[in-house]
Amino acid sequence: MNACFMPLARVTAVLALALLAPLNAAAQEYPAKPVRIIVPLAPGGISDNIARTFAQKIAESSRTAFVVENRAGGNSIIGTELVSKAAPDGYTLLMAGSGPFGITPNLVQKLPYDPRKDFAPIIHIVTLANFLVVHPSVPARSLKEFVALLKSKPGALSYASQGIGSTGHITGEQFKQIAGLDVVHVPYKGAAPAVQDLLGGQVAMMFDSVMVSNPHVKAGKLRALAITSAERNPGSPDVPTMAEAGVQGIEGGAWFGIVAPAGTPRPIVDWVNREARRIFSEPELRDRLILQGATIHLGPPETFVAHIDAELQRWGRVIRGAGIKAE
Repeated sequence: MNACFMPLARVTAVLALALLAPLNAAAQEYPAKPVRIIVPLAPGGISDNIARTFAQKIAESSRTAFVVENRAGGNSIIGTELVSKAAPDGYTLLMAGSGPFGITPNLVQKLPYDPRKDFAPIIHIVTLANFLVVHPSVPARSLKEFVALLKSKPGALSYASQGIGSTGHITGEQFKQIAGLDVVHVPYKGAAPAVQDLLGGQVAMMFDSVMVSNPHVKAGKLRALAITSAERNPGSPDVPTMAEAGVQGIEGGAWFGIVAPAGTPRPIVDWVNREARRIFSEPELRDRLILQGATIHLGPPETFVAHIDAELQRWGRVIRGAGIKAE
């Protein structure tokens, strides 16, 4: 057939294949050069450790360097914005988290990035549950007793958090809203000083990560009344879930996953998703994370999209209800 008289449908199909060819070729060669994983927090934290574990293991299998870069500052805004403006070629990834993708967008009116439009979610890796911990001097041995105590003394007791807008703060406000409580919030600059004052009895309670608070619970320096996961933690089987203990609707904690700039080719997204599922399904790594209070997810990109949407809505309701403003 003369090319001049090629049917329109066929012409369209040929053009589409021609446009897709460079993308497919790029995906087949990926990764052909070092890949950056941006962590928008300081070194040494949970997200940094997860990113470095992933980078080390994926570099070993792909024989390509995966380099973790810490770009802390601005409540994770600086590093997150950097990735939102990077080329969508798979060579700049972000260790996304509950702060910049669930909480901060509800606190800051003019963010330099859109958590939904500027990124291609790849995989939700973990959610790290919190213990609701109290100082041993608190005369309550269960969550029901503690709620009754708080209701009997409105405004008399306080809870610590890692700072304004932290998961400990937002979960504390959600607890107050669901249980109908009047508890004074005392924000700190990080988990360490907050836990220190809780250990000293200056504050009564705190929602803190299982990994950080569990050693103090084991030593008898803190009492864990409940955990914010859907199921009990294998490392602390005697600690009930919030639902089991009598307060429904409080689950989750800090979560982390990998995203890329919007427009990243789907074959590259799928490759990174597949490798992350393989790495974090390794029994030794998986079991270690679970004992630290982690719930392992590892679903397809679509479930991560749905998770981010749900988090934005959930924390938006809590933040508006509590009238929380960014500092």
